[in-house]
Amino acid sequence: ILLLSPLKKPSHLNQMQGVFLLVFSKFCHLPFLRGVQTQSTRTGLGGCWGNKGGVSARMMVFGHPVCFLNCHLPAHMRNLEQRMEDFESILQQQQFEGGTAVGVLDHDVVFWFGDLNFRIEGYDIHVVKSAIENDKLPLLWEKDQLNMAKKSESVLEGFIEGPLNFPPTYKFDVGTHTYDTSAKKRKPAWTDRILWRLRRTGSPVPSHNSALQRGLTSWLGGATRVSQHYYRSHMGFTISDHKPVSALFSLHVSLKMVNLPLVTLEVEKEWTKFSDATVKLSMAHGFQRSSWDWVGLYKVGFKHHKDYAAYLWAKSEHSTQVGRGIC
Repeated sequence: ILLLSPLKKPSHLNQMQGVFLLVFSKFCHLPFLRGVQTQSTRTGLGGCWGNKGGVSARMMVFGHPVCFLNCHLPAHMRNLEQRMEDFESILQQQQFEGGTAVGVLDHDVVFWFGDLNFRIEGYDIHVVKSAIENDKLPLLWEKDQLNMAKKSESVLEGFIEGPLNFPPTYKFDVGTHTYDTSAKKRKPAWTDRILWRLRRTGSPVPSHNSALQRGLTSWLGGATRVSQHYYRSHMGFTISDHKPVSALFSLHVSLKMVNLPLVTLEVEKEWTKFSDATVKLSMAHGFQRSSWDWVGLYKVGFKHHKDYAAYLWAKSEHSTQVGRGIC
C-alpha cells in the first residue's frame, strides 16, 4: 500500500510472517516526522501464529499523530464475528508510549488496510458474477459484510472508504484473470480494502450510504483533512489469487507557526582549516531540553538522520561551543 510517494529510503519497518508494513517518506518531510513506534499483534491459532493479525506504525506528522494499521483478518464467509473480534483485539492490544495518542483510535488520522477478508452475503456465485460482468457493482455494495458492519459495529464508527468502483479482488485462479474455478468455487469478494478515520470531527460523520451516493472522498476533522485522489485495483497482476489495491491520499494539517527558531546554530567564521570547525548552539528560552540532544554534521543531500558524518552531544543548558574538531 503506497501512501507517500515518490519512494525514498524506508524510515521504519515492521513484519509479522503473513503481514508486512513499510512506511516511506519524502526526504523533505523527514525533519517533521517524530515519535515513530511500531506494534504487532498475532491472532492466528489463538494468538500463537503470525499468519493473521495486525502490524502498525505510528508517528507525529507535522505535530499531528498519524497511525497506519495493516491487518490480515480471518477468512471464510462464516467468520464475520471472528473478524470483528480479532480487529477489536488488535486495537486493544496495540498501545503506544507517551503522548495523548496511546491507542490506535486516539490518533488524529488512522489509515486501516489489508486483507480484511470481508465477503458478499445473500447472493449466490452466479448473481455475483453476473453483477460484475454487467457492471452493476452497487448491487453488491449493499451485501458487502464490511459495509453492513459499519452500520452496526461501534468499533467501525468513523471509518470511511471510497467507492468500490472496481471488481471484487478475490478469488482468482493464479496466473489468470478468471475467478475461482476450483472445486471450492469461492464467491468473488472485496477482501482487500483501504479505509481511513479522523478522530476529531466538526460535525457527524456521514453514513456510508450517503457517502457512496455523493461519491464522498474527503472529510473534515477539525483542523485535519484527508482527501482521497484515487482508490483502485490492479487487475494485471496474476501471481496471487488476490488482485492488489492501492489508494493515494492527501493529508492536510494545520501548522503552528513559530516566529523565532527554537534552536540556533551560529558559525563564528568561515571554515578554512580543521581548527575553524566551530559552531555555537543556542536554545530558545523555555524550550524543553533532553540529555540526549546532539548536533550532527551532514553532507548535502543526506537521505536519513543516521547518515551523519560526525556528531557531538549538546549537554550544556546554556549557549555551548560544540563541533570543534569535526571534519
